[in-house]
Amino acid sequence: MKLLRYGQSGHEKPGMLDSDGRIRDLSSIVSNIDSSVLAPSRLEHLRGFDPAKLPLVRGTPRLGVPYTGIGKFVAIGLNYSDHAAESGMPVPAEPIVFMKATTCITGPNDGIVLPKGSAKTDWEVELGVVIGSRAQYVEKSEAMKYVGGYCVVNDVSERNFQLERGSQWDKGKGCDTFGPIGPYLVTPESVPDPQALDMWLDVNGKRCQRGNTKTMIFGVAHLVSYVSQFMTLMPGDIITTGTPPGVGMGMKPPQFLKAGDVVTLGIEGLGEQRQRVTAWPGR
Repeated sequence: MKLLRYGQSGHEKPGMLDSDGRIRDLSSIVSNIDSSVLAPSRLEHLRGFDPAKLPLVRGTPRLGVPYTGIGKFVAIGLNYSDHAAESGMPVPAEPIVFMKATTCITGPNDGIVLPKGSAKTDWEVELGVVIGSRAQYVEKSEAMKYVGGYCVVNDVSERNFQLERGSQWDKGKGCDTFGPIGPYLVTPESVPDPQALDMWLDVNGKRCQRGNTKTMIFGVAHLVSYVSQFMTLMPGDIITTGTPPGVGMGMKPPQFLKAGDVVTLGIEGLGEQRQRVTAWPGR
């Protein structure tokens, strides 16, 4: 099942994708797709509806973030060994955890705005894991029961802010527009193995990243369990799980985003994103 929200920013309506890839309106069933809808019983209720019998949404409306109620945007660094190598950093013995500001979250096709003073804004295609049930001190063997779905995430990163202005990654990760999520929230029964998903990212039509979630150092179950040891995960929280190689920082010479660039990215079965890059107003 693929859930989504469509319409102008701040006025999105709930929707569901049918088997032909068309948007069906869910407004008669739920008022919004929020964190409460992620509960297993609510998702099971939605699975009982035949998308073909729901109203068809005409045209190609803007897609928003596929659900609301993201209280925490947790991120995992250097979770692919070949990405750690291209970054010149050791493979971590434990997951590297940092936070992205929730104010960075945007729809999957909304633009990326280079922040004021940016010199090294970079791209990262990642698998996002959405929490469906309250998770605290969860065992790895039980962790997948707490997953409400999966999304594509672009973990946009300003490397100068992240790595050259102190030791805190967060300030290079949470700038406005640095967290495109979507286009869909894909529920777990539609993703039988989250550790076998092809992923890719292009800049201006050139393939930069190509990978598969099977090469993660720490898999989804490990990450949900691990993060829950340090903070209680609530319905709607999202964990973005790291990126494969091919980021701009790792190229020789390094390449970073500039105004006018177009970034496209996707993950097998989870949909695609497209963002045009613009400069900070008045830059």
